[in-house]
Amino acid sequence: MLKEFWFSLNPLYIFILQHLGVYLGGFLLIYGFLFFLLRPLFRSLERDIALVTLNISGYPLLSIFTFFNLKFTLYDLENFVGKDILQKILNACLIVVISYWLVAIIKKVIIYYLKQYTKQSEVMWDDVLLPLVEAVLPVMVFLLGGVFVLNNFGVDLTGIWVALGGATFIIGFALKDILANFFSGIVLLIDTPFQFGDVLRLEDGSIGMLCRIGVRVTQIYLFNHHCDIYIPNSVLQNQNITNLSRPTSYYYYSTTIEIPAELEVDYLKSLITETVLAHPDTLADIEKKIALIDRFYLCEEETNNSLTEQQISGKNRLLAEQKVNIKLQEIEEFLEALVITLQFAEKGGLTSEELENIYQEYQEILVLIGLNINSEINTDNLLNTTFSESQAPDGLIELVREWYRFWLKDPNLKEEDLYLIPQEWERKITLLKKRTYRLYQKITNPQLEETRLDDYVLELSDWFKSRFKERKKWQDPQIWITALNHDEGFLYYEFKINFFVDDIKLEYGKRGDRIASQINQEILRIVKPERKQHQ
Repeated sequence: MLKEFWFSLNPLYIFILQHLGVYLGGFLLIYGFLFFLLRPLFRSLERDIALVTLNISGYPLLSIFTFFNLKFTLYDLENFVGKDILQKILNACLIVVISYWLVAIIKKVIIYYLKQYTKQSEVMWDDVLLPLVEAVLPVMVFLLGGVFVLNNFGVDLTGIWVALGGATFIIGFALKDILANFFSGIVLLIDTPFQFGDVLRLEDGSIGMLCRIGVRVTQIYLFNHHCDIYIPNSVLQNQNITNLSRPTSYYYYSTTIEIPAELEVDYLKSLITETVLAHPDTLADIEKKIALIDRFYLCEEETNNSLTEQQISGKNRLLAEQKVNIKLQEIEEFLEALVITLQFAEKGGLTSEELENIYQEYQEILVLIGLNINSEINTDNLLNTTFSESQAPDGLIELVREWYRFWLKDPNLKEEDLYLIPQEWERKITLLKKRTYRLYQKITNPQLEETRLDDYVLELSDWFKSRFKERKKWQDPQIWITALNHDEGFLYYEFKINFFVDDIKLEYGKRGDRIASQINQEILRIVKPERKQHQ
């Protein structure tokens, strides 16, 4: 009966039912593969890039399958009225769906994960270049899709291309300076010789702090004039710029002083060295500075047992910094021990027991930093792990905060410095948490990178030494006699004093000048009674 009914149907109906059956079978197969097989599999992955890509791609792929199925159906139909126009409409629909799909992939997957990557790698171009790419690429995809749609309907675009080419040439010639600044800005962002917050000396001698590299201009804050200047990127790129913050943010400062040649040279050199070391804002061995800080920089009207506000805040800051340095040294030693463990264990692959031991060692490092591991089951019954601060007073994070809070009590700081110091160190703390969490993920889920874990640990250790807090042995002051000067029968030693200032950005860039002035005053204050006694 069913067979007779089937043969009694019009061949056109039979054709449509056959293609409809193939379509429904293929549709259900693709739907089940995407949403019932891949989705649970992707949900179990630690990173969500595969799941997000699947959610974005599911319905566009089903739509593309539907339109292709309709195209093949129309292709098999002979003598069908309106076949050509329907094919063109289906082609246009395919172009629109593919364009929408590509834009969604670009915005929600590629750009999103590029931003995450750039935040972890501490590069600058995510703040300017990525938003620009995010705005331009979708427009280009839709424009290209529109061109294909018009071309599909037989629209002759030759005249449009010629007119567009001529207009592009005219606009490019008229806007050549803007375009030059635009491409110079991209070069500065990608192949950058400096980072945000670096102190730069321009060709005209101006000193300022880099605030922002824009698409067309670069914003620099000038310390001397207390204002922002905006330099075209093409002009900045062609300048010889001195980066005073690289390779270290510590500023090497020089000053000279003349002292009558009535005292012994060795005594004067020792006095100058101790005076520089005793100043709380110069860089040198902290233990030496703490031992000397109470002996210098006393006002004449004060007794020998009293301290100035600068000395009190400076001494507290040095003691807090000493705790930070000790904790950093301890963390670096633990990281070096973990590297040795990994290098020994990773030969031949890591067993589950070895991974557990490595995990326990890394947990000890996290405790020293002041971080806790929080694990909880989310709504999808998956284990979700996050980091939180332990608030331990002896953890690195809290010690750093205690240190910069003492720094904020420095009476010489300006109002802007009170925002600059916490902002800079909280940014470093945030980067520290991101880097330690990224290493935690690699240790707990090494996948195919188990032989590279020691390299990742070394990378974190190097970051502590070079980017988190620099600690150099060559920060001790240097004292030289550069000349013997005569003046009306008197002989003077000319001493050149070289020392490091803790942060050049502070006090509108004049911190070094203030420290040099105080050092010279203190030396002369001590030498004056010594000369009288010698006479």
